[in-house]
Amino acid sequence: MEVITERAAFREACEAARADQRVVGLVPTMGALHDGHRSLLMAARTQCGFVAMTLFVNPLQFGPGEDLRTYPRMVDADLEVAAGSGCDVVFHPSVAEMYPAGEPDVTVDPGRLGTRLEGAERPGHFRGVLTVVAKLFALAGHCRGYFGEKDAQQLALIRRMVRQLDPPVEVVACPTVRERDGLAISSRNVRLSAVERAAAPVLWRALSDAEGLVRRGEHDARRVREHMAGVVGSRPLARLGYAAVVDDETWENLDRIRGPVRLLLAARFGSTRLIDNVLAVPPGSAPPASPGSPASRGDRGE
Repeated sequence: MEVITERAAFREACEAARADQRVVGLVPTMGALHDGHRSLLMAARTQCGFVAMTLFVNPLQFGPGEDLRTYPRMVDADLEVAAGSGCDVVFHPSVAEMYPAGEPDVTVDPGRLGTRLEGAERPGHFRGVLTVVAKLFALAGHCRGYFGEKDAQQLALIRRMVRQLDPPVEVVACPTVRERDGLAISSRNVRLSAVERAAAPVLWRALSDAEGLVRRGEHDARRVREHMAGVVGSRPLARLGYAAVVDDETWENLDRIRGPVRLLLAARFGSTRLIDNVLAVPPGSAPPASPGSPASRGDRGE
C-alpha cells in the first residue's frame, strides 16, 4: 500500500490505474477508522480494481465550538486498517496541501437541504463537506465513491451534487453498520460514558418501532414522528434534537406517507450528539434498490 501526501501524485496514481483498465474506488474518510469504514473499504475492494482511501480531517466542515482540535487522529492505526482492508493507495494530505491558498473563496453551496436538520444544527457544515468531496472527486477523476447510509443527509447531498454538477463519479451507498444492540457505529461513540452508552441504543429502538408502524400501514407522518420522539424521551439521559419523516427521494418533510420515507433522529447523550436513520416502506410501495447494488449506485453508471 502506498501513502501519498501530494495532490499531483494522487491524481497520477488514479490515472495510472485507469490506464491499466482498473476501476477506481474512492473512499473518503477523516480517519479514526472503525467497522463502518471497513465496510466501505471492503465494498470498494470487492467491486473495484484499485482502491484509494483519503485520510484528511477537513477544517471547512467544523463550525465554531466544534471538535476540530480534539477530533481523534490515529494515523498509524488507520493505515493498518486501510492496508488490512486491501487499499492500494491512501491519500493523506496536510491542510496546506489541500488548501494551498488558505480557506477557499469558491465553495459548493448545498442548497436549501443543507440548511435543514443537520445543517440547522451545524451551519456551514455541509458546504464544507461538499467542497472537500468535490475536490477529492476532481483529483480522483472517473471513479466510484463509497459513502455510508448512516450519514443519510450527507449522502443525499453528495448524490445531488453529482447529479447536478456532473463529475464523472458513481455514488455507491453502503448500509449502516451497527453494534449488537443496534447502536450505529460512529467515531463519536467512544465519547459516551458507560451509562450514556447503555442509553444510546434507544435511537435504534425508536427507529425500528417507527419503521414497523410505516410497514404496517401508518400513513400519518405526525404520529410516526411523535412515536419516535416519545421513545427517545423515555430515556432521561437522551435529549432529543429532532425526529423527522422525509420523502426518501426529495427529502421534503411529509404530512402523509405514500411511498418510501427516511426516518431520522438526532439526540444528545451528555455532551455527545448522535444521529441515526432508517428507510421505511409502506405497504404497496416498491422499496429502492439495496444499498451498494448496481441499481442503487445512483447517478453515473459505467
